[in-house]
Amino acid sequence: MLSNPLIATVLVFALIALGEWLSIISKARIPMLLTAMVGFLVMVWTGIFPEDILEKSTFAALGSILIGPAILHMGTMIPFSILKRQYKAVLIALGGIVTAAALVLVIVPILFDYATAVAGIGPVSGGVVALLITSERLTEIGMTSLVIIPALIVAFQGVMGMPLALNFLRKYAKRFQKNLDNESFVASDPAEEAAASTETGKKSSPIKSNATMKLFFVFFGAAVGVALGELTPVHYSLWCLAIGIGGLKLGLFEPKALERSNSFTLTMVAIIFVVIGTMADVTPQDVLNNLPAILTILILGTFGLAFGGFIVSKLVKWHPYKGMPVALTALFGFPGDYILCEEVSRSVAGNKQEEKAIFNELMAPMLIGGFTTVTVASVVVAGILIGTL
Repeated sequence: MLSNPLIATVLVFALIALGEWLSIISKARIPMLLTAMVGFLVMVWTGIFPEDILEKSTFAALGSILIGPAILHMGTMIPFSILKRQYKAVLIALGGIVTAAALVLVIVPILFDYATAVAGIGPVSGGVVALLITSERLTEIGMTSLVIIPALIVAFQGVMGMPLALNFLRKYAKRFQKNLDNESFVASDPAEEAAASTETGKKSSPIKSNATMKLFFVFFGAAVGVALGELTPVHYSLWCLAIGIGGLKLGLFEPKALERSNSFTLTMVAIIFVVIGTMADVTPQDVLNNLPAILTILILGTFGLAFGGFIVSKLVKWHPYKGMPVALTALFGFPGDYILCEEVSRSVAGNKQEEKAIFNELMAPMLIGGFTTVTVASVVVAGILIGTL
């Protein structure tokens, strides 16, 4: 029965729904993604779920296709006017990575060895792409026993980073809410600002207003980004983000492109299947054998990211509760950064206007910080350090 794709999909989807429910009733103190990932591990380890349930579902395969369109969609949520103001988020994200890398490279070789430190620092600074770079190099030089370290760090780094980032975001959101209460504030939506700036006063053509055509344009733009990623050294996610931002500016895409084509919720659920899938090959014995090194790297890396984010936040005159989560996006990236912003704004706000204002305040720096760490800095860090082995 569990080999049926629809039944397998519903069982995994139930974990996501449970996480969403717990997030709602706990007012975002329990992140949905964390519940789904830990729940999946428990179900697989106890034999309730077969180990290949995600393969049987096939929904994760759809999710892997939708990552490019989702990143392009994120680009259509950030107009240039907002993007220009986010250079501080980039500096904070880089400050966190540099501090985390320094701590891991200084302390871990003393407790374990240098190779263990290098195996862990790339994934700590950004995730899956750095994991691939690190694992390939370790395999090439015959250090296959260390391959499990970056895999386990990627699998569990969200467990460390998401609750911490969520706590900081909630505290900042409450401060921001007080400012809203003390002022006559009208929430502005970056995407709506973009829509207003690109409005020509003419009615949209039936082709451009058709939901299917809107979705096709998003997929086409994402396909161009993926192709450019294969033809150039620049990762496809950066191309997709740039195409989304540029296409919004030029009027090629509408603001919140996937939402306008009624496709965003399904896209996010499918991508969460991919994220859960990173845990599929982790066994209890893998965790026990490498637990000391993994915990040391995760603790040092998480502290380094938060501390570096705190220092740079002070330097650029941001409140640390706003800046530290930006640095911590290295531990979970997309879609975790978006989900946390959505959960915090929903739980803290007293009405829809406040919810929109809080979400827009949090989303742009978190998204920019996530892309800085996960797609650029982590690849550079992993690429450089792995070459020293």
